[in-house]
Order: sequence, then structure tokens, then C-alpha cells
Amino acid sequence: MPQMPATRLAPSPTGALHLGNARTFLVNWVMARREGWRIVMRMEDLVGPRIKPEAVAEVYDILRWLGLDWDEGPYTQSDDLGPYVDAMGQLAAAGLAYPCELTRSQIEAASVAPHAGDPHELRFEPGLRPELGPRLFEDRATNWRFVVDEDASVTFDDAFAGPCTEQPGRTTGDFVIWTKLGQPAYQLAVIVDDARQGITEVVRGDDLVDSTARQLLLYRALGLGPEPRYHHLPLVVGPDGRRLAKRHGDTRISAYREAGVSATRVLGLLAYWCGIVDQPREITLREIVAGFDAGKMSRERIVFDQEADAWLRA
Repeated sequence: MPQMPATRLAPSPTGALHLGNARTFLVNWVMARREGWRIVMRMEDLVGPRIKPEAVAEVYDILRWLGLDWDEGPYTQSDDLGPYVDAMGQLAAAGLAYPCELTRSQIEAASVAPHAGDPHELRFEPGLRPELGPRLFEDRATNWRFVVDEDASVTFDDAFAGPCTEQPGRTTGDFVIWTKLGQPAYQLAVIVDDARQGITEVVRGDDLVDSTARQLLLYRALGLGPEPRYHHLPLVVGPDGRRLAKRHGDTRISAYREAGVSATRVLGLLAYWCGIVDQPREITLREIVAGFDAGKMSRERIVFDQEADAWLRA
């Protein structure tokens, strides 16, 4: 029997849901409801000390306030580390992962070229590797890295962005898949969860295209097919072109709600950003579902500015 298409809403409790997050979740939800995909709610809480437990309930509350629901879950990653441990054991036994205690400064000192991808992640040079070979995954309080061939090239056909080719061997090199906190890193956790939860459609921001390449390497190394289809959407950014953040003012959905802004007004701005209406106006979720057309969405990043904020608060 063919696998039922499924997607996931996967927030992280590292802070409040803002307008950029909400737009991505809205597009994901609308596509699912129009196409008949099952929606899984997954709280991705394996990101270390930035976790804010009180943010979990707020995320669910805000999504429901906007009218978004889900068919399965919520699941919380930290509830069961077993599947990630199993995946690590498989990779270590295959000689595809190894423990690494090198510091950031040591890795930076060995770098031979500037890193062109995530500015927070240094390229790990192949010469820094220990001798490769099968290992037991025993030391869980150490960073472990995944072996990436220096010439590795990953190509995938993005349903929104089109053909994409990434070269993780030249941008990140061997990347961390298990952290010294005793938890899986994002790249490993997300593909283990996507595979076991039957996720076939991944909708997210285009800042994660390079992550997709790394995740596909892990998918293939673990034999986890079939691989999901990816839809990378242009981000919502501030006037400076940088992804939406505190530096652009308070764009939290909760702040707008507390200021008396209605859910239909927030949805109106998001619908405008999605090409559903020509100008922002209050709109219902039912109207958004009826009017959504992925082909009308801008291929350029959306700019949140003072005019948009003023319209919300009018």
C-alpha cells in the first residue's frame, strides 16, 4: 500500500513564535489541508540551553489561535532518545561517525579557506579526522561527527525552489551529529524523526537548503528511504535583508495578540505575503485555503517593514 503523504509542523521552544515562523507554518498547514497530507506536530527541543519550557505551551496556544491544527502528536524529541542512539550505533559501526573533542578554536586554526555557508559553523578539514573505521557508540558525552567525502555533491529537486545542488564536503565537511550534552544534533534528530513518523513532505525556510544536503547524506547512510520531498520557501526578513529577529522590533504573534490585534488581521498580512490577496486585509483561514496557489507565491524574500507593522496595529 502506498505511504500516505504526511508533513510536520516542527517548532522549537527557543523563543516566541514570530511572523516569519507563522508564515511558514501557515503555508505548510494550507498545503497539507488542500493536498490531503497528514499533519504531525513535533516539538524539536534538542537544542541545548536555549530551551524555554514555558515556550512550548505558548507555541501550541498561538498556532491554535491562528486556527492551525494537526492530526497526530504532539511528539517531543527529548521524551525518547532511543531511536537516535540506535542510529548513532549504526553509523559508528559502519565507520561513518567518530568522536571528536576538538574545540572551535582548534578547528578554526586548521581551516584553509573561509566557510561560505552558515557563519556559525566552521568547515571541518579532512586532515583533522582520526583514523576511520568501525566503532562502538559508547562515549555519549562527546561530540561525534559524520564522515563527509570532500567531493560529495548532493542534488535534489525542490518542489518550490527547483533543482538544488550542494557540496557539504566543501562547505561544512564532517559535521556534528551527536553533542557532548548527550543528545543528537539537529541534523541527525530531524531525519530519524522524519523517517519514523512517515514524513513525505517537508516545508520550511530556504535558509535550511544546506541542511537538507547533510540530512540527505544521513538518510542514505542509514538506508532510511524513501526521502521526503522538500519545499524551501523564501524567508521573511527585515529591511536590512537579515532573517526576522529581535533587531527588527517585536514581531511576536503573542505581542500582537496582547495588543488587541485579531487572528484574522494577522492572517491577512500572512495571506498578502503568500500572494493570496493583493493588499493586506482581514481574512479567514477558510478563505486562505480556498485562495492559496503556490504558483503565486513570491520567489523573493519577503520584507517586514514599519508599514506592515503599522497595518497590523491600525
